[in-house]
Amino acid sequence: MKNMIKELDERREAALAGGGAKRMQRQHDKGKLTARERLELLLDEGSFEEYDMFVEHQCSDFGMADNKVPGDGVVTGNGTINGRLVYVFAKDFTVMGGSLSLAHANKICKVQDMALKNGAPIIGLFDSGGARIQEGVDALGGYAEVFQRNVLASGVIPQISVIMGPCAGGDVYSPAITDFIFMVRDTSYLYVTGPGVVKTVTNEIVTHEELGGASMHGKVSGVVEGTFENDFEALVQVRRLIDFLPASNREKPPTRPVFDEAMREEASLDSLIPDNPNTPYDMKELLQKVADEGDFFEIMPEFGANIITAFGRLEGKTVGFVANQPMVLAGVLDIDASKKAARFVRFCDAFDIPLVTFVDVPGFLPGTKQESGGLIKHGAKLLFAYAEATVPKVTVITRKAYGGAYDVMASKHLRGDVNYAWPTAEIAVMGAKGAVEIIFRAEANDPKKIAERTKEYEDNFANPFVAARRGYIDDVIMPRNTRKRVVSALRTLQNKQLTNPWKKHDNIPL
Repeated sequence: MKNMIKELDERREAALAGGGAKRMQRQHDKGKLTARERLELLLDEGSFEEYDMFVEHQCSDFGMADNKVPGDGVVTGNGTINGRLVYVFAKDFTVMGGSLSLAHANKICKVQDMALKNGAPIIGLFDSGGARIQEGVDALGGYAEVFQRNVLASGVIPQISVIMGPCAGGDVYSPAITDFIFMVRDTSYLYVTGPGVVKTVTNEIVTHEELGGASMHGKVSGVVEGTFENDFEALVQVRRLIDFLPASNREKPPTRPVFDEAMREEASLDSLIPDNPNTPYDMKELLQKVADEGDFFEIMPEFGANIITAFGRLEGKTVGFVANQPMVLAGVLDIDASKKAARFVRFCDAFDIPLVTFVDVPGFLPGTKQESGGLIKHGAKLLFAYAEATVPKVTVITRKAYGGAYDVMASKHLRGDVNYAWPTAEIAVMGAKGAVEIIFRAEANDPKKIAERTKEYEDNFANPFVAARRGYIDDVIMPRNTRKRVVSALRTLQNKQLTNPWKKHDNIPL
């Protein structure tokens, strides 16, 4: 028995050593943590239960029979985050660059299957050189097995990917299918092919950062939902995000104790809207003053910043906030904002998270760049997402709601449950000046008549009461009462039942 215990201890020690002390030190020298250090930070202390610590690859080609490390470059298992079960895998760059073999893939597939079966989120920490070339098609097949499970789990359990080192080739597609991707600045890269291949194929000289760095993906491509300064910040923020999410689509979103007054009034909101209709204001101030304790977790803060998507809480229960941001492009809807918000709305609907929408939108962004980029289809994604959603939907129009963008932003016509407007709301096809120039183009040379017509149009549409008379707005509310009216509306909707016609799946305009 003593010999067996000794052997077990030795095998565990070999597995825990990963690629060895020198390679671990290299990780630290680059400002990166090791796979096991990352899991220690991510999970509650002492909660990690590891699987397949002793798994080794079965490849014998190219001298691989003599190059085996227990665990084979990925650490897998389960643990808890604030007491709630999650499944995890962390690629270990110290072992053959974290490259994926068939055995490595099978370890990941095992925890994916367990997460799906047991209804718990799965979090992947990526730091890998890609497929293990020595294994050829076995490695490619391993990737596909992981991808298949990502697809089957989509909309069933939350899937989160954190890019904490290089992530290239086949490794990028699994994160792309998951619900949220986060990156660490300066130490992580995400691209299909690296700078060397790009130079060979296209003769373009580009750096790792330019090609697939966190700043590029966070601001330009929109591939990732957030970027963080270092491993520590990234893992702390993932813990925070998990607190907002249900374990699966079989559960309601979590409720946590709250010390905020549900019926709180915010007198300062009465002066949030500037007197000049063209002067911007910060919509995040409204979110802070409506959400429990002013706390919300923003998704994609740097990409498509003309719209805000964030998780927050009302009465301790998770809600999804979507809000036009007048501080950026006047809050207009463009391609980036439409894609960003549509994906967020669909996630909330898949996981039964109520949607609270704040509207101040002058329309869709005009121009050849937007039209040639497919604004029509991309804008339709947001329309489709809101129309499809069956979760409780509460909408507040704060200022402008013009044109098709009024329809798209969770209007009553897209099955909005409760739709409010502030007294400052303007609901119309377009602004008064543009409308008058079209309707009364014959009087365009008479400034006095145009001024009268503009005043007439403003009197008719620069207020929420026309829409309210038609029942498209349920009530015109004082801004100071926004929190308590939204809270009251969500209380009435907590047992909402609404189903869409049966279908195998929809065909969203991708």
